[in-house]
Amino acid sequence: MQSTIRAMALLMFLVLAGCATAPQDPSDTTTGGADAGEDTDTGTDAETDGMDEDEGARTLTAEECPPDCPFSRDAIEDSSSLLADRTVYFEFDSSSVQEKFMDTIRRHAAYLAEYSDVEVRLEGHTDERGSREYNVGLGSRRAEAVSRLLQAYGASNGQIETISYGEEVPAVEGSNEEAWAKNRRVEIVYPAAGGSN
Repeated sequence: MQSTIRAMALLMFLVLAGCATAPQDPSDTTTGGADAGEDTDTGTDAETDGMDEDEGARTLTAEECPPDCPFSRDAIEDSSSLLADRTVYFEFDSSSVQEKFMDTIRRHAAYLAEYSDVEVRLEGHTDERGSREYNVGLGSRRAEAVSRLLQAYGASNGQIETISYGEEVPAVEGSNEEAWAKNRRVEIVYPAAGGSN
């Protein structure tokens, strides 16, 4: 009963928070905001908007826990594990986490909550458009957005390091939408597991 009430309250919060933001034009691929250094970022997912640093951290309920969690300690070293998915992609000039990546974040949060001695590094990246300084800032905001969500689902701040590479470490070379889409990302890296994704 309590989990149903909690789920309804979260749903209402998400609906109300979603109404408070202006919609973005997903077809906008211009670099006007990025090149001019304007911050056209819409912020993080509604689940963490307005959340104070000390509030919101909690353990996932059975209904929220993605399939097959809790995880075994060596799950981060298993390439067939649900934790093998370690990349969160972003829309152009945005640090808002898309809903389709929330299960990935929840899984990693559940793992980090289960093993409080494990540390993770969130590496923020951008595509090549925009100035170097702007892209470093955008990569940082992306990494921080993922960090806040991990903490909202049970990971602790002390487990998480964030870093931004901006446009300097592309996943894919190229100056086209396909390459840019692969480069707008945060990589979830477990240094103790060899740092590989």
